[in-house]
Amino acid sequence: MRNNRGDVVDRAIEVLDSYGLADLSMRRLGAELGVQPSALYHHFANKQLLLAAVADEVLARGARPPVDGPWDEQVVAVCSTLRDAVLAYRDGAELVATVHAFGLGARAPYDALVEALAAGDLPDGLPDDLVPVAARTLLHFVLGHVSDEQTHLQAGSAGAIADAPRESSDFALGLAIIVDGIRARVSGAAPA
Repeated sequence: MRNNRGDVVDRAIEVLDSYGLADLSMRRLGAELGVQPSALYHHFANKQLLLAAVADEVLARGARPPVDGPWDEQVVAVCSTLRDAVLAYRDGAELVATVHAFGLGARAPYDALVEALAAGDLPDGLPDDLVPVAARTLLHFVLGHVSDEQTHLQAGSAGAIADAPRESSDFALGLAIIVDGIRARVSGAAPA
């Protein structure tokens, strides 16, 4: 049976979720699909482009309609949606962070954050040069926080640490601190 690009991405997501990012290899994926690894290069020139397609699909599967409202509500919605999307898959945060860092994809959350921050409804406006910095800071917080959560959960499940799964998350509070910092920067209350 011949696989199309979507079949390859779907199976790659299954492999990611079952075995983790470190074990998502062209060899394993080829075996899962019943083809030689070289057959995968018909759809993707290299593993990095496959990972980019997988990251974009993970984000697409977790997408929610945009929130209309003030900039801070939009930012919280984008960050919460991103968190939920990458938490849904083993090593999801690491995958998206890697693809984004390589500049190969996974841009949708960053672009949505830039749009929310540049919308102009901040009281005194966020200077244009700070919009990408604020968007990257928010993105790094979300992906770093989820990576920590996923690593802790996986280490506990594997018996590598004795800690029980965490009962709650401080994600919302951490995000609020960053949003408050952006608000303070705009109002002039934050030091330059």
